[in-house]
Amino acid sequence: MGISGIDEYNRKIKRILITKEEIDEALDKAASQINALYDGRPVLLVSILKGAFVFMADICRRVTVPCEIGFMCAKSYYSGTVSAGAVKITMDLEQDVSCYHVVIIEDIVDTGRTLSDVVKLLKGRSPASLTVITLLDKPSRRVVDFTPDTALFTIPDCFVIGYGLDCGEYYRNLPYIAEYNEEGN
Repeated sequence: MGISGIDEYNRKIKRILITKEEIDEALDKAASQINALYDGRPVLLVSILKGAFVFMADICRRVTVPCEIGFMCAKSYYSGTVSAGAVKITMDLEQDVSCYHVVIIEDIVDTGRTLSDVVKLLKGRSPASLTVITLLDKPSRRVVDFTPDTALFTIPDCFVIGYGLDCGEYYRNLPYIAEYNEEGN
């Protein structure tokens, strides 16, 4: 994609959908939910890279139950703003999940393909339990029957950036969720 400078970079941010303050409030609630659900039992927080790394870091710091972290890389967006339609696991977990309560931390559930495939894969490894928490849910785009256990925000059908989500690897560092302006006007 390439960005020629800060002016072009800023023009691609159409509007802020979810503020940093709204994200912080939702993170506190999600961490409390994890703490209550597992009540001191150890969990394995699994981040789906790259988009969920910011969400994972912030939720991990708020969780008070004993936790380990793990990372997977599962891709369905290979370039641009349209899903490729095929899910590929490019990095798998190192941990044997059979002795863990697994909490998948995801950035966005769009078509549902990625998480559906990841959940099937991990359930096949017999975890003690498995829960999916997503920052963003876009149910209007679902093409498979998949619903996350917890969605912090439900958003309209638009391409979003910020708080770990990118377009062409840019915008992950924004502290909020914004709608991407493809035209850049």
